[in-house]
Amino acid sequence: MWVVVLGLLIAIGFLAFLIASCRQSPAWARRVRWWGAPPSDAHLAERRAQALLRALLSKTQYCQVHTAGYLEVPSPTLEGRVYRIPSMGGLVSVYEHGSVIMGLCLQPTQPLPKEDVVIMHKLLIEASEQEYLQKAHRLPPGAIRPQREAFPPPRARE
Repeated sequence: MWVVVLGLLIAIGFLAFLIASCRQSPAWARRVRWWGAPPSDAHLAERRAQALLRALLSKTQYCQVHTAGYLEVPSPTLEGRVYRIPSMGGLVSVYEHGSVIMGLCLQPTQPLPKEDVVIMHKLLIEASEQEYLQKAHRLPPGAIRPQREAFPPPRARE
């Protein structure tokens, strides 16, 4: 019986120590998970990237990224052109009136979460399509493997 009481006292003392430590260092307390390991920098970057993706995309676009595996961005300058940005990395497929005309390869110089890469492509296309096309490496349509064949090619903007 006294062993159980002693164990409870030790556990209560340890809990009091943890609570006191957390009050002295709120930043540490936010980072510590229940099992004791702080999240890695990569994990924190992924969470921030997911939040940014959610904030910058419409509900329809966000659902498309997660269900179809890509984001379609209509060309701001050319009628009927759509850029299909894969959510898991890879080549951006360029469609005109439903047919693939080329693939584009443009990668960041530093490793980024995949959500940030999707946003990078989207913002570059929307902000300056010509500059995006100048910087990207172009590949012929035959070199492109479809991201998901189960999904139809994009419809042209009407």
